[in-house]
Amino acid sequence: MKDFRDLKVWEKAHNLALLVYKHTHPFPKQELFGITRQMRRAAVSIATNIAEGCGRGGNAELARFLSIAMGSASELEYLLLIAANLGFLNRIDHKELDLATTEVKRMLASLIAKINAEQRKV
Repeated sequence: MKDFRDLKVWEKAHNLALLVYKHTHPFPKQELFGITRQMRRAAVSIATNIAEGCGRGGNAELARFLSIAMGSASELEYLLLIAANLGFLNRIDHKELDLATTEVKRMLASLIAKINAEQRKV
Protein backbone atom coordinates (compact mmCIF):
# COMPACT_ATOMS: atom_id res chain seq x y z
CA MET A 1 0.00 0.00 0.00
CA LYS A 2 1.34 3.40 -1.02
CA ASP A 3 0.43 6.83 0.25
CA PHE A 4 -1.21 8.58 -2.70
CA ARG A 5 -0.04 11.94 -1.34
CA ASP A 6 3.54 10.91 -2.16
CA LEU A 7 2.77 10.69 -5.88
CA LYS A 8 3.43 13.83 -7.91
CA VAL A 9 0.74 12.76 -10.40
CA TRP A 10 -1.85 12.71 -7.61
CA GLU A 11 -0.81 16.23 -6.55
CA LYS A 12 -1.15 17.47 -10.15
CA ALA A 13 -4.53 15.71 -10.51
CA HIS A 14 -5.75 17.23 -7.23
CA ASN A 15 -4.71 20.71 -8.38
CA LEU A 16 -6.43 20.09 -11.72
CA ALA A 17 -9.67 19.24 -9.89
CA LEU A 18 -9.41 22.47 -7.90
CA LEU A 19 -8.86 24.42 -11.14
CA VAL A 20 -11.89 22.79 -12.74
CA TYR A 21 -14.06 23.79 -9.76
CA LYS A 22 -12.72 27.35 -9.97
CA HIS A 23 -13.32 27.70 -13.70
CA THR A 24 -16.74 26.03 -13.73
CA HIS A 25 -18.11 28.22 -10.93
CA PRO A 26 -19.22 30.98 -13.35
CA PHE A 27 -20.82 28.54 -15.83
CA PRO A 28 -24.53 29.16 -16.50
CA LYS A 29 -26.76 27.98 -13.66
CA GLN A 30 -28.81 25.84 -16.06
CA GLU A 31 -25.61 23.81 -16.65
CA LEU A 32 -25.15 23.00 -12.95
CA PHE A 33 -26.56 19.49 -13.45
CA GLY A 34 -25.14 19.19 -16.97
CA ILE A 35 -21.66 19.97 -18.15
CA THR A 36 -20.59 21.59 -14.86
CA ARG A 37 -21.30 18.43 -12.89
CA GLN A 38 -19.74 16.19 -15.56
CA MET A 39 -16.53 18.22 -15.68
CA ARG A 40 -16.21 18.28 -11.91
CA ARG A 41 -16.94 14.57 -11.62
CA ALA A 42 -14.38 13.67 -14.29
CA ALA A 43 -11.70 15.89 -12.72
CA VAL A 44 -12.27 14.53 -9.22
CA SER A 45 -12.36 10.98 -10.59
CA ILE A 46 -8.76 11.29 -11.79
CA ALA A 47 -7.32 12.00 -8.33
CA THR A 48 -9.82 9.65 -6.66
CA ASN A 49 -8.79 6.67 -8.78
CA ILE A 50 -5.11 7.35 -8.14
CA ALA A 51 -5.82 7.39 -4.41
CA GLU A 52 -7.96 4.26 -4.56
CA GLY A 53 -5.32 2.40 -6.57
CA CYS A 54 -2.72 3.23 -3.94
CA GLY A 55 -4.97 1.75 -1.27
CA ARG A 56 -5.36 -1.56 -3.10
CA GLY A 57 -3.11 -4.59 -2.91
CA GLY A 58 -0.22 -4.52 -5.31
CA ASN A 59 0.94 -2.91 -8.50
CA ALA A 60 -1.51 -4.73 -10.79
CA GLU A 61 -4.43 -3.09 -8.97
CA LEU A 62 -2.65 0.27 -8.95
CA ALA A 63 -2.10 0.05 -12.73
CA ARG A 64 -5.77 -0.79 -13.24
CA PHE A 65 -6.94 2.25 -11.27
CA LEU A 66 -4.38 4.47 -13.02
CA SER A 67 -5.90 3.33 -16.31
CA ILE A 68 -9.35 4.31 -15.05
CA ALA A 69 -7.89 7.71 -14.06
CA MET A 70 -6.53 8.02 -17.61
CA GLY A 71 -10.03 7.42 -18.98
CA SER A 72 -11.42 10.15 -16.74
CA ALA A 73 -8.68 12.51 -17.91
CA SER A 74 -9.62 11.82 -21.54
CA GLU A 75 -13.27 12.46 -20.67
CA LEU A 76 -12.29 15.77 -19.08
CA GLU A 77 -10.32 16.69 -22.19
CA TYR A 78 -13.46 16.38 -24.30
CA LEU A 79 -15.61 18.21 -21.77
CA LEU A 80 -13.13 21.10 -21.78
CA LEU A 81 -13.38 21.25 -25.55
CA ILE A 82 -17.19 21.31 -25.57
CA ALA A 83 -17.25 23.92 -22.79
CA ALA A 84 -14.92 26.12 -24.84
CA ASN A 85 -16.97 25.58 -28.01
CA LEU A 86 -20.13 26.57 -26.14
CA GLY A 87 -18.44 29.74 -24.89
CA PHE A 88 -18.39 28.71 -21.22
CA LEU A 89 -14.58 28.82 -21.13
CA ASN A 90 -12.54 31.57 -22.70
CA ARG A 91 -9.48 30.69 -24.78
CA ILE A 92 -6.97 31.37 -21.99
CA ASP A 93 -8.83 29.33 -19.36
CA HIS A 94 -9.37 26.48 -21.80
CA LYS A 95 -5.64 26.44 -22.63
CA GLU A 96 -4.68 26.42 -18.92
CA LEU A 97 -7.02 23.52 -18.15
CA ASP A 98 -6.11 21.61 -21.30
CA LEU A 99 -2.38 21.89 -20.59
CA ALA A 100 -2.89 20.73 -17.00
CA THR A 101 -4.97 17.77 -18.19
CA THR A 102 -2.36 16.83 -20.80
CA GLU A 103 0.38 16.96 -18.16
CA VAL A 104 -1.59 14.63 -15.87
CA LYS A 105 -2.20 12.24 -18.77
CA ARG A 106 1.52 12.15 -19.61
CA MET A 107 2.39 11.48 -15.98
CA LEU A 108 -0.23 8.73 -15.74
CA ALA A 109 1.04 7.09 -18.94
CA SER A 110 4.59 7.16 -17.63
CA LEU A 111 3.63 5.66 -14.27
CA ILE A 112 1.50 2.96 -15.91
CA ALA A 113 4.40 2.05 -18.23
CA LYS A 114 6.80 1.89 -15.28
CA ILE A 115 4.50 -0.38 -13.29
CA ASN A 116 3.88 -2.63 -16.31
CA ALA A 117 7.63 -2.90 -16.96
CA GLU A 118 8.23 -3.86 -13.31
CA GLN A 119 5.50 -6.53 -13.53
CA ARG A 120 7.09 -8.05 -16.67
CA LYS A 121 10.38 -8.44 -14.77
CA VAL A 122 8.71 -10.59 -12.12
